[in-house]
Amino acid sequence: MENKSHALAAGAFVLVVVAMLVGLAAWLTRDTGEHRLFEISSHESVTGLQEQAPVRYKGVTVGRVQSIALDREKAGNVLVRFAVDGTAPMTTATFATLGFQGVTGLAFIQLDDSGAPSQALATNDEQPPRIPMHASLLSRLSDQGAGLLTQLDEASQHVNQLLAAGNQKKLMDAIDHMGQAAANIGQLAHAVDQSNLGGMVKDAGVAFKSLKTNADRLGEMSDSVGTSADAFKRMSERMSGPGGTLDAIAQGSDTLLTTGKTLNTTLVPRINRTVDDTARTVRHIGRAVETVNDNPQALLLGNGTVLPGPGEPGFSQPNAR
Repeated sequence: MENKSHALAAGAFVLVVVAMLVGLAAWLTRDTGEHRLFEISSHESVTGLQEQAPVRYKGVTVGRVQSIALDREKAGNVLVRFAVDGTAPMTTATFATLGFQGVTGLAFIQLDDSGAPSQALATNDEQPPRIPMHASLLSRLSDQGAGLLTQLDEASQHVNQLLAAGNQKKLMDAIDHMGQAAANIGQLAHAVDQSNLGGMVKDAGVAFKSLKTNADRLGEMSDSVGTSADAFKRMSERMSGPGGTLDAIAQGSDTLLTTGKTLNTTLVPRINRTVDDTARTVRHIGRAVETVNDNPQALLLGNGTVLPGPGEPGFSQPNAR
């Protein structure tokens, strides 16, 4: 009966300590600052955004998402209500985008300022002011994906036209006619050597006529090749120019790489330190539980004085019975 009463007292003590720790954590993490409510009505998808997701102004956390629901005023839009503290400069030039935390897929609201002349937004908790929502980087990349595929298809078509069987045949015919023209010129030179002016004039006429035919065919083929090359050049300029598809893909890759580096340098060390602290706490609690199990009276009377052992000063051998 006495052991049960000690165990009950130990359990009650542990529960009280746990309740005190929870209360202390809640008190330390309480938020006593003044917050202002704002809303975002977005036609874009907000996949990955959850309640209590962070709201950041140029990378600095200034608030949290309060609620996510469908907009009753605009059909097909998503209404996101969030609260920010007084340090965030919310003006008429402020806009929001949807950002993503590394490769986790979790989203957050990124606030920014266009830099245009503006004035501070007045707050109203009953009817919060609305902030415009701009398309995110991933949304723009997905929208430009269809255009990129169309441009690649056009490029393949122009290349196929350039290497078509008809163009190849024209090129081979032109080469053959050039060979015939060279042969005719050779015959003309031989005729000049033989001083056969009549044959020379006749052969020269045939040679010039053959050259004219070859020149006409080469002109037709060069026009076709030039048209295909111009189209391919325009498509390449659209893809590789400033603000083009390749530029947008490069910016998205840089953003993902920067986010991955930030995740590795900040989040992972914090998780490791938290795991180590948790392991040490569990070991301390385990040793405390073992002590209570071995000597439940230690909760009320303490550990007591440890008697000296054999060979230590003050040791006295117990009387043998």
